[in-house]
Amino acid sequence: MGRTDLIIDYRGVQYVIEMKIWHGNEYNSRGEQQLIGYLKDYGLKKGYMVSFNFNKTKTPGVQELHFKEYTIVEAVV
Repeated sequence: MGRTDLIIDYRGVQYVIEMKIWHGNEYNSRGEQQLIGYLKDYGLKKGYMVSFNFNKTKTPGVQELHFKEYTIVEAVV
């Protein structure tokens, strides 16, 4: 089992959150796969990723990504 950045236990529900600094699409994709690995470890189907992007041309926002049975809610800030 890997080490996640943040796990929140709220009212009996676990939320796994991965945080990354933006270093390009390939690095971001590896972060998404890393998060899916954590979701598998914890028996969860939905996780969250926060990407800190200091690139002025990147558009901030939130998107929901689907990878087979897993869902990642990714926020770019």
